[in-house]
Amino acid sequence: MSALRKLADIRLWVSVALIAFQYWILLHPQQPLLERPAHLLFALFLGYLWFPLKSERLPVAVRRVLDIVALAAVAALAIYLYIAIPRFMTRIDNVSPVFWWDVVFGILMVVLLIEAVRRTVGWILVWVIVGFILYGAFGYVLPGVAGFRGFGLEEYIEILTMTTSGILGVTTETSVNFVFYFVAFGVAYSAIGGAHLFIDLAVRLVGRRQGGSAKIAIVGSSLMGTISGSAVANVTATGVFSIPLMRRAGMSPHGAAATEAIASTGGQLMPPVMGIAAFVMAELLNVPYGQIALAGIIPALAFYIALYVGADLYARKTGIGTLTADAIGQVPPILPRLHLLLPPLALIAGLIADFSAQMAATYAALICFPLAFVRRENFLTFDKLVKAVNDLGRQVAEIAIPIAAIGIIIAIAIQSNIALKFASGVIAASGGTLGVSLLLVIVGCIVMGMGLPTVAAYIIGAVLYVPALQQLGVVPIAAHFFVMYYCVLSMVTPPVALASYAAAGLAGSGPMLTSLVAFRMSFVCFLVPFAFVVDPALLAQGSLQSILVACVGLLFSTTVWAIGLVGQFRRPLAWGDRILLMACGLVAIVAPTGSMFWDLGIGVAAVFLALNWFWPVFSIGTLVPDSLFVRTKSAPTVGKL
Repeated sequence: MSALRKLADIRLWVSVALIAFQYWILLHPQQPLLERPAHLLFALFLGYLWFPLKSERLPVAVRRVLDIVALAAVAALAIYLYIAIPRFMTRIDNVSPVFWWDVVFGILMVVLLIEAVRRTVGWILVWVIVGFILYGAFGYVLPGVAGFRGFGLEEYIEILTMTTSGILGVTTETSVNFVFYFVAFGVAYSAIGGAHLFIDLAVRLVGRRQGGSAKIAIVGSSLMGTISGSAVANVTATGVFSIPLMRRAGMSPHGAAATEAIASTGGQLMPPVMGIAAFVMAELLNVPYGQIALAGIIPALAFYIALYVGADLYARKTGIGTLTADAIGQVPPILPRLHLLLPPLALIAGLIADFSAQMAATYAALICFPLAFVRRENFLTFDKLVKAVNDLGRQVAEIAIPIAAIGIIIAIAIQSNIALKFASGVIAASGGTLGVSLLLVIVGCIVMGMGLPTVAAYIIGAVLYVPALQQLGVVPIAAHFFVMYYCVLSMVTPPVALASYAAAGLAGSGPMLTSLVAFRMSFVCFLVPFAFVVDPALLAQGSLQSILVACVGLLFSTTVWAIGLVGQFRRPLAWGDRILLMACGLVAIVAPTGSMFWDLGIGVAAVFLALNWFWPVFSIGTLVPDSLFVRTKSAPTVGKL
């Protein structure tokens, strides 16, 4: 017990040191080659402290010895970097010598980082990184366009560990400059009860409506997404409440889990705190993060409105998912807690006022502390503060380690020119057609997202696919958002869907069946990226009038698409009606705003829905028998919600 207490104390003090360092460099910025190595070392220390070796094939004593050796190796790396960093700041890349000790400690840094990746996110990202490393070392043996001269050992170490092109490059910069401060805000806000407020707000707003149980998951997860950019964390925070509610309302275990999984996945698209990939996007595009958050508003609205409409129509169609007052239970009063909305509002105001993202997040986090003492129920006690500090250290380590390691992939892809070769290959495979290229990119993003964190899949996709899309005329921000959107959806795409797996664990359902149902539900949102590729106004690019027109058109067309997919409006729709609406929605989504096809899709859908609203028996086909639609609460059909 004393050993565990000492370990907890060490973790706490390392987290305190990390916090002190981050806010010191916020007020007193330093050279990148000082900030980034220090941040990485803190992350490595915390990674090995929080994620000890877990191998059943080794005795406990051996595992503990290996953990101590790893921590000692991190300490040795810290001493080396303390001595070497001044030289790194003044040396000239590809000219200054690389000494043998640089090679030794460079290899040690790569090995420690890869092992930390294995402990924090698993083997899949490790194998991807190792594959790129082997390509960089032995690329000269590959034939044709796939081959390149390869890197010598000294050149390899210099690129990966001694410059801002590899591990200490743009991904670690993102972790230093953005990730820490937004994670700190999310942890502080959750510590004072902000997360509970979001869930209770969702219950009060939509809990007693038709399909209220699913709507609670959708609204609650969307609100949670404004402060948390992790799909799995969102599932964990909201799913423990929403999934039991959906089960009480008659939904099957896999249906409840799938609803929570897809709703939480969208949190990575919800401003102001989008997923970590959005911070990386800001760095890659070299634009303020506020511009990325602004661009994400309309796609996020389209995502959640489509889900909400789908949940509403499904409940009307089946009678499943509506809650009674007894099922909801007693919700604490909202009004006495409305002051807890001030921190996220302050964050939004800071971004609008053109504060740096770091300062906006810092001010929002600072506001949390006085608010914690407004009501006794939210008092920030010493134990809560210690837990928040530990949570912050652990979350930063879980994020900083894998995205620093992805710097290896970026460096090798750029230095070997494989990124441009891959872009040329995509264009050649598609015959130079934008539509086919987009489909190829979707497949690639979903495949890469199987088991990889969203940020890892996005960065690899940005390196490999964005150049191809830009060559085909897609504006840079739309190309990056397109890749990120489908990497986000990979969290619910089988066979490996991390958000679906997390939700399935909470619901006690099968992970694969949950993934399949969540993937089917994602069809409602699947076409949204095509809209902003053909019309960047949907990413807040252009005049206010064009943005508003494009926004209204997208929200209407995605709603039409959802109605067609679910097959319900004033009544269950015939297949002919559904096909018509899906075709109209598809055309209106993928056609440029204001074009002839856009007008046609929206016009036909509007006329059909208006006729069906005032004349419910109107149909262009024959009604499908009710028995194919209605599911009883006692025996939900596999694959249905």
